Amino acid sequence: MAYLQFSGENLFDGTQFLGPNQVLITTEDGIIKAIIPVQDAGENVQKLNGIIAPGFINAHCHLELSHMKGIIPEHTGLPDFILKIVNERHFPEESILEAIADGEAEMLQEGIVAVGDISNNALTTAQKQKGHLAYHTFIEISGWKPAIAESRFANAQNVMEQFRLIEAAASLNPLKSSFSPHAPYSVSKELWQIMMPHFEGNTVTIHNQETQAENKLFLNGTGDFVRMYQAMNIDQTHFSPTGQNSLPSYFPQLKNAKNILLVHNTTTNEADIHFANQLAMEHAQELYYTLCVNANLYIENKLPPIELLRSKNAAIVLGTDSLSSNHQLSILSELKTIRKNFPSIPLEEMLQWATLNGAKALQLEQQFGSFEKWKKPGLILINQIENNQISEQSTVKRLI
Repeated sequence: MAYLQFSGENLFDGTQFLGPNQVLITTEDGIIKAIIPVQDAGENVQKLNGIIAPGFINAHCHLELSHMKGIIPEHTGLPDFILKIVNERHFPEESILEAIADGEAEMLQEGIVAVGDISNNALTTAQKQKGHLAYHTFIEISGWKPAIAESRFANAQNVMEQFRLIEAAASLNPLKSSFSPHAPYSVSKELWQIMMPHFEGNTVTIHNQETQAENKLFLNGTGDFVRMYQAMNIDQTHFSPTGQNSLPSYFPQLKNAKNILLVHNTTTNEADIHFANQLAMEHAQELYYTLCVNANLYIENKLPPIELLRSKNAAIVLGTDSLSSNHQLSILSELKTIRKNFPSIPLEEMLQWATLNGAKALQLEQQFGSFEKWKKPGLILINQIENNQISEQSTVKRLI
């Protein structure tokens, strides 16, 4: 069997930098064989300019919304953004499928190897079945009106059945799926009760505290979500405010999940983090905070409290959200935005968010996220590095 040998300006193994004097050995199709000192590698080493790393993990994406690129203006605020998604997402299926294929092609080009993808329908199944990327598909369920809880869950079950069919046939890259609630402001108590048994042992994701309006709704029943419900002719007399922020109001209902991904967290505060971390620990759960910083800037023009999350030793992963709320599906672009706004965060730490943490969050770490022997995590090169940091000029190239 032929082997390939790579060395770069630095080698990141998923956890730490190993320096420039290490050589990564793989099979031709990317299975990790070993990491050895450069003096033991012989002559057939590909010497590259840049950082060699495992493929990126996009822990939060809405591939099915790729056809909405550029349609919604920036800085609308979340409630108005949602109204536009609901009212303007209906395109001819041919256009949607073409945009899905283009979105996946962009992720491949940007060094992404696995995706946590939100699906409200089965339109992404044909593309996912091709096996270009690994996917954990979150079958998203929403329904604020109690009367529609059963029908909404029945629809999600139908979507799940279609994903189960392609999972059984997957041969190139793993395909997984699980049910997930959309957001605290879109799931009724009745729908929560139907969903909860299905979280058992699974990875579950939820859009969390993306806007202050979400907390206002749960604290005292006011804010822009009330206006949004009125615009959608949704009765809200069934809802009683909890007098708390949204996270402590709903988080106990995720107690059966194995892994939890809280997405966005733009207005999450210290008490919220403490509450979630403590409850997750009591239930032996793995809790991850998913950052989609470019989408946060696009919709609300705000950033999540990353330094606060770091101070609480939160497990952080990265996502792109959708092309309806982002200009690209690029984890490197997310890293650049974090680097620009939080320059003191070491690149080594951010790369772990983008690789091993993401793989663990999606329960895909057996194959992805790190350069461990027998894994096949993908191989990327990040170039245009300045003082072992990414720059605005940095690009990513897929090696394997």
